[in-house]
Amino acid sequence: MRGEEFEELYGALSGASSTSLTIGHLGQSLDGFIATCSGDSRYVNGRGNLLHLHRMRALCDVILVGAGTVAADDPQLTTRLVPGPSPVRVVLDPDRRLASGYRVFTDGAAPTVLACRASRADAPQGSAEVLAVPETDGSLDLAALLAVLRARGWRRVFVEGGGRTVSAFLAAGLLDRLQLAVAPFLIGEGRPAIRLPPPARLGDCRRPSHRVYRMGEDILFDCDLAAEARPAQA
Repeated sequence: MRGEEFEELYGALSGASSTSLTIGHLGQSLDGFIATCSGDSRYVNGRGNLLHLHRMRALCDVILVGAGTVAADDPQLTTRLVPGPSPVRVVLDPDRRLASGYRVFTDGAAPTVLACRASRADAPQGSAEVLAVPETDGSLDLAALLAVLRARGWRRVFVEGGGRTVSAFLAAGLLDRLQLAVAPFLIGEGRPAIRLPPPARLGDCRRPSHRVYRMGEDILFDCDLAAEARPAQA
């Protein structure tokens, strides 16, 4: 990646800023899957995108993942490959289906928060803080969760997976940017990346402005979703 591309992709996140940003990321195959049917996802993307993930973690206050990502990968969610602090780790597990033995709950490498329904917030989860989140229509209220995180001063939130979690934030209109790292291979069938309510016509599909970056063999689409909400210039 050239120097100007590096600054273009990461510059807005570097340094102190009071701007709140929520950024989603998924790594997928050419045909839009993040894992096989069995859940094997190591590794959809190459080292270039792995370094990108670690840089994004270092530049954000919070890394947020769903329970499925923890169950499938037992990730550390730290910045082991780049300089910079590890972010606060937030795990969405509404019904507390995860056991306490996963590394995010035991390794002490970074502060960890388990976000769940209020009715399930009555027991500890390893070394993690258990956070009761309000519900809307039977699901966790993601806007309320972001409000709690930002009230603590955690303004930059990186939603790193998985497909259901990123799709939920996208469908709720809570993502400012969406990053899709596309790897040059085909899975055929598996666990899907983005899934949204389907429009009837192609003309109704979202077409966000975006920039494209090469990450080794992968291609990263960095989509500006916030621009869709801004009025067009005359």
